Amino acid sequence: MAITINIYYQGINQNARKFAEEMISSGVVEEIRKEEGNLRYEYFFPMEDKETVLLIDSWKNQHSIDIHHASPMMAKITELREKYDLHMKVERYISDASGIPTTDQTFIKK
Repeated sequence: MAITINIYYQGINQNARKFAEEMISSGVVEEIRKEEGNLRYEYFFPMEDKETVLLIDSWKNQHSIDIHHASPMMAKITELREKYDLHMKVERYISDASGIPTTDQTFIKK
């Protein structure tokens, strides 16, 4: 059962995008992706909101998230959030072990 967290970083003057770019260029993202239990760590940019960046952050379980939160990596992330004066909206989802229902699959082109 994976846990996915959507984090919407919001700022001004394209600071959310600058934050994501620095997270990638500094190697922080690469290090997070190597952490035990990390399944996904990707940034997306909403087309209609130039001041928001969406992070999709997915982990194997809560234990993996707890280890990540206790790691030195969090200090780096926090430092960059402060540098760019970002605010966050967070959503949390737990995967459905049964997968995508057959009725929904008819709408998915493969």
